[in-house]
Parts: sequence; C-alpha cells; structure tokens
Amino acid sequence: MEFDAVFIGAGHNALAAAIHLATRGWSVGVFEKGDRAGGAIRTDEVTLPGFRHDLYATNLGLFAGSAFHGQYGDQLAKHGLAYAPAEHCFASPTPSGSWFGVSKDLDQTVTRAERLSKADAARWRSMLAEFGGDAPHLFSLLGSPMTASSLLKTGWNAWRGKGLGWMLDTAKMLSSSPREFLEANFESEEIRAAMAAWGMHLDFGPDVAGGALFPYLESMADQSFGMVIGQGGADTMIKAMVSLLESLGGTVMTNAEVTDIKRTSGRADAIVLADGKVVRARKAIVAGVMPRALVGTLLDGGTGNAAFDASAHKFRHGPGTMMVHLAMSDLPDWSASEDLRRFLYVHLAPDLDMMGRAYSSALAGDLPAEPLLVVGQQTAIDPSRAPEGKHTLWVQVRALPANIRGDAAGTITDRDWEAVAEPYADRVVDIIERYAPGTKGKILGRHVETPADLERRNPNLVGGDSGGGSHHLSQNFVFRPVPGWAKYRTPVDNLYMVGAATWPGGGAGAGSGFMLAKMLGGG
Repeated sequence: MEFDAVFIGAGHNALAAAIHLATRGWSVGVFEKGDRAGGAIRTDEVTLPGFRHDLYATNLGLFAGSAFHGQYGDQLAKHGLAYAPAEHCFASPTPSGSWFGVSKDLDQTVTRAERLSKADAARWRSMLAEFGGDAPHLFSLLGSPMTASSLLKTGWNAWRGKGLGWMLDTAKMLSSSPREFLEANFESEEIRAAMAAWGMHLDFGPDVAGGALFPYLESMADQSFGMVIGQGGADTMIKAMVSLLESLGGTVMTNAEVTDIKRTSGRADAIVLADGKVVRARKAIVAGVMPRALVGTLLDGGTGNAAFDASAHKFRHGPGTMMVHLAMSDLPDWSASEDLRRFLYVHLAPDLDMMGRAYSSALAGDLPAEPLLVVGQQTAIDPSRAPEGKHTLWVQVRALPANIRGDAAGTITDRDWEAVAEPYADRVVDIIERYAPGTKGKILGRHVETPADLERRNPNLVGGDSGGGSHHLSQNFVFRPVPGWAKYRTPVDNLYMVGAATWPGGGAGAGSGFMLAKMLGGG
C-alpha cells in the first residue's frame, strides 16, 4: 500500500487532518491499533444493555466551536453528526446546601450569584461583557500555530484592538493560578469553586501557575453559548468523521498496530504494521502518539536529534483519572436543589482547599481522601442514551496517582489499581451519596476504569492522564510538545506529530490536526 499521507492513530485530530488533506487531493491512510477509531472519544454499553456511556470524553463544545467544524460541519452533519445542546451547563453544590450553577440564560446565573454575593453578581455581568471583546483575541491565540508569523499577527491585532494595558492584563491572567485569578475577582467561595473545578479537568490544581485561563474561558463560553454533547453518544462525532473521510477516498484501518517508522536517507517514508506489512508514504507520516512513544518505540534509535529526544523522553504527564459509569433507575436527588438534576455537569468539589488537597495527594502518590468528582448527567440532556425513564451517570474522578504509594484516608491498603478499583469506586459513590442521599439505591449497574485501565485501552492516556500531557507553562504554548518544536514538525524529514501532546493541547477541538493539514495542504 502507498499513500500521500499516512497517519498513526485514528484520534479526532488525525481524522481532521486526513479529511482536510483528502479534500486537497491527497490520498490518505489512517492506521489505528484499537478496534475502532476515535481514541478517547468512545461510546459503549458497558453497564447494562441500552445504557450508552461515553467512556472518556463527553463534552463536544470545543469541536462544535472549532475552525475545523466551521469548515466541515455541514458535511459532517450529512454523515450523521448530531448534537444535544445543554442549556444548564455546570454547577457546584456544597455540603451545607448552598450552590452555584451556570446556565445559558444570564439572568438565571446572575440570580444564583446574587444569593451568594451582590458584588459577585455584578462582577459576573461585567466579566461576561468584557469576554465579548476579549474572546476573539484569546481564541485567535489558541487557534493559531506556534509560529513566529502567527504570534506576531495575533499580538499586533490584539495591540491594535485592545491596547498595551489589555495585553499586560491578559499576560498576567495567563500566568496566574486559578486561586490568584478567582480571589481577585470573586468573594464567594461557591463561585470560586465552581470555576476552579475546570482547572482540575486538565492538570491545574488551584495553586498552579498558568491555570486561570481554562476556568475563565470555559465559564464565560458556557455562559455565552451553552454546552453540547453528542446525540446518542460522543461517538457520533467519530462515526461522522470516518464516514466523511471514506467518502473522500480515504482509508481507515483498525486493529492495525504500527510498530516501526522506516527512514530512507533520513526521510520518513514508510510504516511497518504488526503483521509485517509495509505502508509507504510519499509526502508525510503523521504520528498521533505521545512523544515518548515516538522516540522510544516507533523510531529505532530516536530522531537523531539529541536535544529533541531527551525532551521527548522527559515529557511530563498530569495526574491520573478514574471513570465510574453508572446505570441508574433515576437521576440523583441533590440535597442542595432539585434544579441540579437539569445540569450536564455537577462538580463535587466545594472549595479550593479541598481541590488543593486532592491534587497534592495525587502528586505524592496517595489516593485522595476526597477527590474531585465530575458527575455527568448526560441523560438529563439526551434521554436517548438510556431506556425510557432510566439514566446514566458519567463520573470522572480527579486527581489520582498513576502509581499508588498510599491512601490519604488510611483505609485502602492495596497498592495495585486492579485491587483498588472497586474499593475506591465505593468511596466515589459514598461521596455522591452525601450530596444526594438515596443515590446508591438507584444504581442498576456499575463499570469502573482505573488510570491503569485507561492507559491499557489507549496508550496515549499514560498513567491515566486524560489530558495528553501536563499543560503547565513549561510544557505549553511554544514549549509543547518540546521546546523548539511546537510547529508539528520533528527532526526527521516528512515526519509530523498531532494530538493532545502538541499545541493547543488536550480537548476535542481538532486544533492540531487542522492546523497541520493547512500547513501541509494549504487553505
């Protein structure tokens, strides 16, 4: 077999790049080790028949708002892509019964804020108003490749449009921790906690520098646009992408593990599959893998660039994640308010100090006594995911150690994730029960995936890191994936990288794939 471009891995970034190149007349082949395309976007009936669970990623807002979707959304819709919009986005209750939640209706959000602090309600309105003018410049930065010309253009436009003062304020925010940013803007612990929880979706504990941006952007974007999930499951996105690509003449092969990248005169020109077949690439080989896997597994002897290889081997991963999927007879009855049953996400993380303890425990190798729980109520938005009258819960547990050294609560003595899975899932369910008594009695089925299971399912989720590598400042922007190589190229001619390990990082936004494809194929 021979193609213009060969892709290693069938994550959404690879599929986006392949689609764009196929429309430019390139022949493309995508080779995936697993049994289906999609990487960490996968939907399965893992508890009981008829209950469809997004095993990992579920929020498709980044994809729906992406430049790739802007260009190909209509075609993807013809191939089956459909969304279920969420008007009530995320909420955080406290054990005392107070809570804050963000709904697309601004008046509803502000009313909730006013119950906590009139000053915070006014600040929420003003921050949202500022976001309208700030967003184009911030999203231009996040949607541009880390090239000198792109950065200069983005900076010039921001300086002309907003001025030097705004640029300095933005630089301060980009380098601030969630706690610094939130304490400077809000006095309510509930509002601070609700926003800070988004930092923990990546690898930003409350006191990690550079962690303020995601809580700010996610909160303001959800307030402005709401959220979306896939109708019937997140895999609607992957199925549509594969169908579109194949209609363009592209090839997607699953159960096709790549074991080696071949070079001729220093130029990558072929891959070798586990069955020994050789697939040649005339123009490009695009690897959707972690840097360590590229230089340590796929390239015999590394790239030949000592600095690149050393940095790739040192590529850092964030804390691990556990997924607990529940088939339910009904949604939880949240003590704080019946309104919480309408929200897509309910974060169980009542304050910044609790999040800080969980994050620090994970970094030290300890199981947190109380981890942050992201409770996804997808069937409140999309009832088609469960039998009539029934529901699913998608519980993401953050942050956890890849390798267990101890238990902060002192009750779990095992140190292997296989043995710890069920006892720790019990701890997770007990936490939900405290916020919503009676939840245990509604559970019809349970499926648990530990950080070790996540990596076993998808080697890119190293140690259960669902973000595709730490996003701390030293490994983000121009430093992602390694310093000096933020433009998707590698030291090997014809060999490129895409995926969460590359700029702009984790999430289902298809940014790296689309930006690389435009660099290779134009437009």
